[in-house]
Amino acid sequence: MDATQKPLRISPELGVYAEKHGIFQTLQRMLQCLLVDRPVDPIQYMIDHLKKENDEVPRIFLLGPPASGKLTIAKLLGDKISTNFLTLNNMLTNEKSDFANKIQRLSIRNKEIPNTLWAKLIRERLSKTDCIKRGWILVGFPKTREQALVLQEMGIAPDHVVILDAPDTVLIERNLGKRIDVSTGEIYHTTFNWPTSSKIQNRLVKPNGITEEETAKRLLEYRRINHGILSSYSKKYHIINADQPSVDVLSQALSHVQSRHRSNAPYTPRILLHGPPGSGRSLQAALIAEKYRIVNVSCGQLLKEPVAAETRFGEAIKPYVESRQPVPDVMVMKCMSQRLSKLDCSTQGWVMHGFPQDVRQAEMLKDAGFIPNRVFFLDVPDDAVIERLTVRMTDPITGERYHSIYKPAPTSEVYSRCKVNPKDSEENVQKVLEVYHANVRDLEQFYNSVIHVNADQDPYTVFEYIESCVVKPLSKCTNIFV
Repeated sequence: MDATQKPLRISPELGVYAEKHGIFQTLQRMLQCLLVDRPVDPIQYMIDHLKKENDEVPRIFLLGPPASGKLTIAKLLGDKISTNFLTLNNMLTNEKSDFANKIQRLSIRNKEIPNTLWAKLIRERLSKTDCIKRGWILVGFPKTREQALVLQEMGIAPDHVVILDAPDTVLIERNLGKRIDVSTGEIYHTTFNWPTSSKIQNRLVKPNGITEEETAKRLLEYRRINHGILSSYSKKYHIINADQPSVDVLSQALSHVQSRHRSNAPYTPRILLHGPPGSGRSLQAALIAEKYRIVNVSCGQLLKEPVAAETRFGEAIKPYVESRQPVPDVMVMKCMSQRLSKLDCSTQGWVMHGFPQDVRQAEMLKDAGFIPNRVFFLDVPDDAVIERLTVRMTDPITGERYHSIYKPAPTSEVYSRCKVNPKDSEENVQKVLEVYHANVRDLEQFYNSVIHVNADQDPYTVFEYIESCVVKPLSKCTNIFV
């Protein structure tokens, strides 16, 4: 890179490396921590920050009204993502610190506990090695906007906020059935979670404050102050209906905490569309390229261009193209590499279709340094593919493509001169589908961040979903199915 040249020409390899390793996100996170902590020695602070390797660990607040199931869902979620489950009570019980002692003394004397003291206790707990390495889920705190602001002033900020909620009548009914095991502190319910052991049943007691009047009063107070929490974490919270089976609540919570917030890092789209013939890859690629001004890289078109221009490379592949035989992978890769290496692809991005068709081609693409950051599989049933292809026709004069069902020729004159491509016969389509199905599973495993799209619907509906996945960051989970 030559710093004297404007604009700076950044090699495509640098962008791929930075995106793969999250360089821009690391720098952004480091800058945020610097501004919050204001260390005396910023250089050593950044070195220590990098050594922690904890930018991707969960940092979650799980909030909600009384009896919304916060503790139950937090424990299940903590087990699912292997992180620390924290409440104010377990921090007071397990922590040996001056802050915990002060809070306990104030509690014994029925004194109000300052929000700053709670925040200091939480910050002390979050500074422990297990929270740094594995992350944390903090349950039931903050409850007010003032508490949220105190946490923010101390540099305690979640990446995700999960808020459970349900109608007050449901929450009151739930609270009436709550029981506590005095020996273990475990919470049970007369309807939803009753222990099978008679020994445990005999030592269960009703907790204080669960009568209908007391619960209604607490819910009224929660509704009054809850808007302050929503405004404090307006871009991070997600409300989940708690009036459904816990497995469904957990699934929605897990989906939210595995999502990523949009980064300010520069992003160059490198999109791969894969699917059976007739799945609409060409149309979707054209729509994406037109809207986002990226390069539409069609493998078939790239091979036809040098043949039409009668270049040396075109002469080499012409026999394969004319006889409709597969062009050798080495020649295809040479053609693709030349196109993807051009400046417009490196700076604007690209959407590719028609290649790769199997794992060997995908490995060649990867070895050449062209790694897609979005991989879409357009899924269409075989019978729909046959219906789409076997009745499509092309006007030899205008080159316009028509379909007997979805896009009929405008006049009888145009219809009479339309021709059906021999490769669209049902027999040929079946052969192509067999090849596709023989390779699709291996390709799916090769590209572990695959987004499956139901392409057997209106093409603009398909485009809207693809567009949403291009714009939003990928989830932390590996595969997405729609």
